[in-house]
Amino acid sequence: MSSPTLTDKVSKMIHQDILNGDLHPGQKLVVAELKERYSVGASPIREALVQLSWNKYVKLQPQKGCWVAAISSEELKELFEGLSVVGKVLLSKAINNGDEVWELSVLTTFHKLSKVNLAEPSLEVMLEWEERYSAFHSTLLEGANAPIMHQFHQELTNQIKRYHHLQSNYNQACKEYTAILKEHESIMKLALARNEDQAIELLEKHYATTMDLLSGSFEA
Repeated sequence: MSSPTLTDKVSKMIHQDILNGDLHPGQKLVVAELKERYSVGASPIREALVQLSWNKYVKLQPQKGCWVAAISSEELKELFEGLSVVGKVLLSKAINNGDEVWELSVLTTFHKLSKVNLAEPSLEVMLEWEERYSAFHSTLLEGANAPIMHQFHQELTNQIKRYHHLQSNYNQACKEYTAILKEHESIMKLALARNEDQAIELLEKHYATTMDLLSGSFEA
């Protein structure tokens, strides 16, 4: 058996490649190929795949093999339904519980998001946007001081990331991100002004808009 540290390291590498779309939905995962890809032995690869199957990133079938979990429009809809339910509760708690440190963190992560150069569309720009976008949402909801719910929200967000790599039209994606940035500025201002009802309403609208955008990419 391999060490837990090595297994966790391999699990994180495979997990990241799934989120990035480097390992495609439905792709068969062959241990020999993964050994060469990650320069590790078979044991940590197998243990990592079992770990990832617990979180449904990987599908294991005894005696048949292992595949990257498939994606579907039905799954995407369910993920966003869960994200909306949990996100609204967390934002409400954050607005009521967030302190000055939280306020400063929200302002900082939004500032970093606004600095992504959307005028020059590319894969690198999209990846940078996604990272800063996730950081803003995470920080915005951390003020809730509800770590279990926040962790669940992060897991749903990570599952949805698997759909982002379907956006191959960088010009169109960056145009959409420009509109989303203005939407996020409004959410931030409402949250910091402690305007709970309007902030939650706009967050829910954002989830619905994002789901529609990703659904369009998936169907295409």
